Amino acid sequence: MKVSRVIKRRTVAKEVADKGRIKLNGILAKSSSDVKFNDVLTITFGNKILEIRVLETKDSTKKEDAEKMYEIISETRVNQGE
Repeated sequence: MKVSRVIKRRTVAKEVADKGRIKLNGILAKSSSDVKFNDVLTITFGNKILEIRVLETKDSTKKEDAEKMYEIISETRVNQGE
């Protein structure tokens, strides 16, 4: 997720995964989970749920090419406190 810049820092991505806020193809993911082409990730941020499909995986990429690594399936705002 760091390479694609969905989550900008590796430590933050690990923390989000360890808190059970990332699903990989509908199953809770661990920070060590392998992500492959066509996998669907559902990431719950504070007030947003982001669902993306993996289009390619790389060890590194340029900032301008990072968005080509995934497509956004849905982005949903969540009202907290309701």
